[in-house]
Amino acid sequence: MKKLDKNKLILGVAAPVLAIVAALAITSVIILATGKDPIHAYTVMADFGSKSDSQVWIVNKAIPYYLSALAVAIGFRMNLFNIGVDGQYRIAAFFAAVVGGALTLPGFLQIPLIIIVAMLVGSVWAGIAGLLKTTRGVSEVITTIMLNSIAAAVIGYFLQEGRLAQKDGNLFHTPNIPSSSHFFTIPTTPKPLDGFLVVAVIVGALYWFVLNRTRFGFDLRTVGQSESAAEASGVSVKRMVVTSMLLSGAAAGLIGMPTLLGVSYNYGTDFPIGIGFTGIAIALLGRNHPVGMAAGALLWGFLERTGTQLEFEDYQQEIVGVMQGVIVLCVVIAYELVRRYGLRLQQRQVGEELAAQARKTDKAEVSA
Repeated sequence: MKKLDKNKLILGVAAPVLAIVAALAITSVIILATGKDPIHAYTVMADFGSKSDSQVWIVNKAIPYYLSALAVAIGFRMNLFNIGVDGQYRIAAFFAAVVGGALTLPGFLQIPLIIIVAMLVGSVWAGIAGLLKTTRGVSEVITTIMLNSIAAAVIGYFLQEGRLAQKDGNLFHTPNIPSSSHFFTIPTTPKPLDGFLVVAVIVGALYWFVLNRTRFGFDLRTVGQSESAAEASGVSVKRMVVTSMLLSGAAAGLIGMPTLLGVSYNYGTDFPIGIGFTGIAIALLGRNHPVGMAAGALLWGFLERTGTQLEFEDYQQEIVGVMQGVIVLCVVIAYELVRRYGLRLQQRQVGEELAAQARKTDKAEVSA
């Protein structure tokens, strides 16, 4: 048992180390191919990323990335590819902003109301794909991609003057939510941290607890690994598919809340887009584990923050995108290689134990 635990520990460390080494090596070759010094690039990124204002920026940027990764990971654990997280959080944030701008309630009532509306809208939007998959057999990949486009069209229709939006210069946005509904911040120097960091930590803890310490989480993981085995044990696969999509959409509804409640205070044509697709990469990077996805979100924020500084050093602006892609690929490949090696190692150990047991049996028969 100690040997097996030791092997698991070694393999667990080997995968991220192999991924980091491979990513650094490949990225360095790419930077060298552009005629630049990779060591200088890494030095610039480390120096700029370690500044206090950069650290605050990175953490605040990582919050919606982390929530997006959690939404994607819920589907991944069920073997569902919810590629529609981007549309789900955008339409959720839009209608939450509409409700928040139309009401003037005390903050302790209005803030939870806005968040609940966002989660409900995101859940319903994702639930459509779940229902279509279970009732008509339509792939969730196709339906969620189409629902992304439909969400953008719905927002574009209502986000016009005279409907649910108002014009402000060249921008259209929903009415501002009252100041009493602005989310709290955590005082730090030189700028405050977004208070939604607390919500992200709580959601991450709930994600871990539900998946690893509840019957529902066990059923969800079982269906993800083998639908036939889950059905044989009495689990309703269709119900789990719909429930997982509803939960994934509810988590997606939280993605836009840090921006809505702490930055823009409305939904406008300049509201952030594309976070849902970033969440897919971070979920892969973090291997669907809450701590791993948190590290991936911080890494993503670090690369985006320090990438701006590389431009001032005459590095190509696309180099950060290349780094992000290389890191994700290296992590996926490294973990798969280590998983296969670990499986072979386990099979070899089992074979050795069986052979040793057979030899003992033979000796006992000869002695008898």
